[in-house]
This record gives sequence, C-alpha cells and structure tokens, in this order.
Amino acid sequence: MDPLNIGWREWLALPMLQIPAIKAKIDTGARTSALHAFFVEPFEKNGKQMVRFGVHPLQKRLGLEIICEAPVKDYRAVSDSGGHREMRYVIETDVVLGELKKRIEMTLTNRDNMRFRMLLGRTAMAGMSVLPDKSYLTGRIKYKYSPRERAS
Repeated sequence: MDPLNIGWREWLALPMLQIPAIKAKIDTGARTSALHAFFVEPFEKNGKQMVRFGVHPLQKRLGLEIICEAPVKDYRAVSDSGGHREMRYVIETDVVLGELKKRIEMTLTNRDNMRFRMLLGRTAMAGMSVLPDKSYLTGRIKYKYSPRERAS
C-alpha cells in the first residue's frame, strides 16, 4: 500500500474525543503527538485512572471549549521544543486524517502560546510520507463550529 502523503500542516479529527476538526502541525522532530489542553485533571472511574481535560480546538477561539475524558495510558516526562522537561498525561485515541483512521498516543499540555493546537509526532506517522512544502493534502474538514457552541 502506498503511503499517505501529508503536508507540514493538516486538518484532522479526533472522534473519540468529540473533536470534529483541529489543525495540526506535522512535526517529524517530535516523537509523540501533543494536544492542547487548557486544564487537565486526573480522576478515577470504576477503579480506572482517567483524565478530564479541556480543549480549545481552534486558535483564537477561547469561547469554544470541548471537555474530554479518556483513560490514562501513562504519565511520563516529555521534553518540549525548548528542551524543558515536563510531566504529561498520555492517552490513546483515534485520529482521522483524510481517509486514514488510526489509534495514536498523545500527550496533554497547554499550547496556548503555540500556533497549532496539536502536533502530530513521528510515531503516529507510520504509513505516511511528509511533503514539507505542501499543506492540507488530505483536504479541509468541512465541519464548522457554531459561534455559540460549547461542547462538553
């Protein structure tokens, strides 16, 4: 099977988290994918370690909040692009990129001052080929968040 061609930035969906559209930077320098979470709180549900977190899926749209819950896969030290180490919760979730759907690992961190709400790291890119001079090769997601939408 031919690899899926992707650009340096792509629209994708995270259906298990009820996030129908989020712009991601494709980052071959990052090992693990990262999702913007403006708050992260661990809790227990039926004896299982869980995490609840809030996502602003669109840059500059702080009024749009999606509150997510997911089982905790791990809690580990991760180095950011500046070399600073930070403890982050790791979850596993499905990502939809064009016609491709796959399960990936993702860390949760505050990306408020970053241009992209999500990074797709290289471990999630198996079966993909990155064309660094292209953008949105898998198409634009047609979903529009309504101005007053506050998902939860």
